[in-house]
Amino acid sequence: MVLLMSGVLLDSERPLAETIATGRAIYQANCARCHGAKLEGQPNWQSPLPSGRLPAPPHDASGHTWHHSDRVLFEITKYSTAAVVGGGYESDMPGFGPLLADDQIRAVLAFIKSTWPARERRYQEDMTRRDLAERHAIGTELNGH
Repeated sequence: MVLLMSGVLLDSERPLAETIATGRAIYQANCARCHGAKLEGQPNWQSPLPSGRLPAPPHDASGHTWHHSDRVLFEITKYSTAAVVGGGYESDMPGFGPLLADDQIRAVLAFIKSTWPARERRYQEDMTRRDLAERHAIGTELNGH
């Protein structure tokens, strides 16, 4: 069973503090190399590298991670930025689906979100609600209701 708590879909059998601690450990092992041990991202993350790709953005409040819904963050982490953005977009962000289970990806996202100030958390929660409402509306239209 999963529930929505602070904008993160979590396994309801695991306490939030445990999920965040697990996410912190997974983040340090898999994400910190590019996104920074303190979620600070790579320098000049908004300016393309010589390869034309953007450096890894910060996941703290100074970045834009909190501008995206839970679904988008989950899909980027699982499938890769390029797979989600599409249109030939190139990114150094790999998909972690082959390495991490869905609950591990959710734990990483719970950890990242736990570091944001209240304003950014509220904004991101609103983005998630909007995304869920839009997807529900689209599903309803497709089903003829």
